[in-house]
Amino acid sequence: MKTLLTEEMILDDLIKTLHRLFGWSVIETASIKRGWLNLKWKVTTDAGVFLLKQYNKERYKLFNPAELLFAFSQQIRLYEQGLACPKLLSHNESILLESDNGELFMVMEYCQGILIPPGRANVHQIYDLGRATGKMHRILNDGTLGINNSPQFIPPSREERLAHWRSVWDKAREAGKPQLLAEIETQFKATEEMDMAILDFLRTGWAHRDLWVDNLLFNGNGLNAILDFDRLKFDYPQLDVARAVISCALDDHLDVSLASAFMEGYREERNVIEGYLTNSLQLLWYMESTWWINANMDQHSVPPARFAKEMIWLAESQKKMSDLLGNI
Repeated sequence: MKTLLTEEMILDDLIKTLHRLFGWSVIETASIKRGWLNLKWKVTTDAGVFLLKQYNKERYKLFNPAELLFAFSQQIRLYEQGLACPKLLSHNESILLESDNGELFMVMEYCQGILIPPGRANVHQIYDLGRATGKMHRILNDGTLGINNSPQFIPPSREERLAHWRSVWDKAREAGKPQLLAEIETQFKATEEMDMAILDFLRTGWAHRDLWVDNLLFNGNGLNAILDFDRLKFDYPQLDVARAVISCALDDHLDVSLASAFMEGYREERNVIEGYLTNSLQLLWYMESTWWINANMDQHSVPPARFAKEMIWLAESQKKMSDLLGNI
């Protein structure tokens, strides 16, 4: 019978392993309650302040270990070229370490900064985020990594997506959830009306793929750090742009001045066509809407409920997006 390890037991194991690998003495620890399943701690040692990230065994099964190590290598490259992100520590050239009791974990510098609520960035913060995102994309796509033949997201046909929404609508009706039907119908109608031609102008590239407020640390005047590169893969950099803007600038409505500030910063590092943000937001909606709008969305916890809110706004704004954002 397996022993169910408590968070305290896992932390004690990691502290002992830190001392064995690095010779550090831990002075103080503080749990960081953020993220899904993985455990994190701020650890003050006689060698400085660090962040420990333990990989939950069940969640780790969802990752390809080689792809995860590749993502770590790119975070190191980005850090060395001046991107605002945590420095990863290694032991014997290994970033992903194993504790004495078999826990997988990593150690990185602890970055100061604040988390902002969704939709509450100020103009200075989001401008700096735009510039950092552009810099990240420029470095990742400078030719060092080459290109893959296939991005992570392959857009389905309109017919496939419409069939999906019909199925979701039927499930919600059969489950006795009439309050969800209007929102599902909004997704269906937006799919019918979407200009599928924008999919012909997508540009693939390496991207962070998880650029939302929980993975961003700010100060009052700018960005302190981009966090959590675990999902970095070959996909569409536009998805990072859209995810960052919708996460930081959408409250009840999208703040166009904030969206414009992000793109102003982004264009300092990357050349993009007019209307880039509009196309990016439509692509994000086409990819993510099926993740968050479903027959069980009335049971969403806080982050999925926020993502569902974003998808509903994007679907409702499909036809007026160009007028709203102009050439941003």
